[in-house]
Amino acid sequence: MLSATFVVGATSAWKRAEVLAEKSQRVTKPIASATGGTLTPADLVKVNAVVQVSAAGLFALGVFPRVMAIVLGASLVPTTIVGHAYWEISDEPDRTQQKIHFLKNAGLIGGLMFAALDTGGRPSVFWSGRKAAIGFKDTLASASQSVLDVADR
Repeated sequence: MLSATFVVGATSAWKRAEVLAEKSQRVTKPIASATGGTLTPADLVKVNAVVQVSAAGLFALGVFPRVMAIVLGASLVPTTIVGHAYWEISDEPDRTQQKIHFLKNAGLIGGLMFAALDTGGRPSVFWSGRKAAIGFKDTLASASQSVLDVADR
């Protein structure tokens, strides 16, 4: 379900790359300059669209879902800030509409964070690391006690 939003949105962005590049100049222009002029702002909009469609497809298929959720979330942050900057709009109905889109994207990012942290019932890296550290501490304490017992004899 999350993937469909990205496929539709990215496909639309690809088709409107020139218009969106103009709107997103404050983000795309510095990045385009950093590439030495090899990529235009419109190219960067298209790169973002390709990343979103690819990651959304892999996410939907369950291929590296946690990584793809992170990629999708990261790609959505600049899109949200540039595309839905409601705080810069004075017309109240337009401002409200952009605020709704901003909050929708923030909700998508939250859902993607949950997906990125989901372990599918398996222990998380944090839990596994904590368990290993406790096990190591217990082993070390046991070994230290054994050394002390031998020294006492």
